Amino acid sequence: MRHGTRFAQGAPTDAARTAADEPAEPMEAMEPTELAAALRTGPFHLALRTAIAVRRLPLQRIRHHLVRHGVNVGVTSLSYWQQGARRPQRAESLRAVRALEEILQLPEESLIRLLVRPAERADRTRPAARSYRSLVEASDVLRSLLAELGSPVDGGLHTIGHHERVRIGADRELVGRESQHIVRAHRDGVDRYVAIHHGDPGCAPDLVRVRALENCRTGRVRWHQETGVLVAELLFDARLRAGDTHLFGYGFEDGTAGTATEYLRGFTYAGGQYALQIRYDEAALPVRCHRFTQHSAAAPRGGRQELTLSGNHRSVHVVEPQVRAGILGIAWDWE
Repeated sequence: MRHGTRFAQGAPTDAARTAADEPAEPMEAMEPTELAAALRTGPFHLALRTAIAVRRLPLQRIRHHLVRHGVNVGVTSLSYWQQGARRPQRAESLRAVRALEEILQLPEESLIRLLVRPAERADRTRPAARSYRSLVEASDVLRSLLAELGSPVDGGLHTIGHHERVRIGADRELVGRESQHIVRAHRDGVDRYVAIHHGDPGCAPDLVRVRALENCRTGRVRWHQETGVLVAELLFDARLRAGDTHLFGYGFEDGTAGTATEYLRGFTYAGGQYALQIRYDEAALPVRCHRFTQHSAAAPRGGRQELTLSGNHRSVHVVEPQVRAGILGIAWDWE
């Protein structure tokens, strides 16, 4: 599966520690206001040192978190970075810095931007949200389909909770998926949600069936045959006012493509909870499954974490209490 629907909203990490998790270098605790100032003005080593002090995480604990994110950086390197003795430059080091932003619960790119030289930083502008192009390969097609429905990219809704269940069939194909979705309107008059389905290679979008399961009904459906992209209106019974929430359920029945090896979802905005569950047919169980993240579609994958397949329920899952902008997914290997 290439891509799911809409875009919601990094996952707070466990900041608890045991008595054995003492900092390698004791540091005086600092106030969050000092952290905000350090992130705003830099330099990088001061911002990193302040963030570590505010979160009260020992370097050894941070290193364990980095390993869980699929990044291997030693305690010595972390110590050098926060002292300013060395500066992250290699690709692996930059991956570690992005992971540190999540581990230390910092705004996205707040550390990375401090590694850019001031002259370069002045020429860079960062959009408030990622574009479809960075998340979806068929971005031009998607924009065209949304335009046919007269739907803006924003839609007037943002996700505050989303539980998605994906079913993989006996022939290793994506059979279908269902979503239980909670959204909040941030403008008046919103009465619909546009769901997006991007099938695996070989998908026949004209044969994909859209199901309105709860508190919505199916409106117009449009698709693009070559890319396997389908968009569907889900209509609400009433117009929402700014601040209103709405809970609804919907699904897509596919089963038209070949072997599936992953399912991923792109998030334009940070915030909101997301849970993804993959359930496999008993006749086709994968040998390995893992979680992954990507900063964008063109970025290398990181945040790898092995997942254990439940024997009784034949499923794996991930839960993100607070989604970060970018891509989150589950991949698996067949025998």
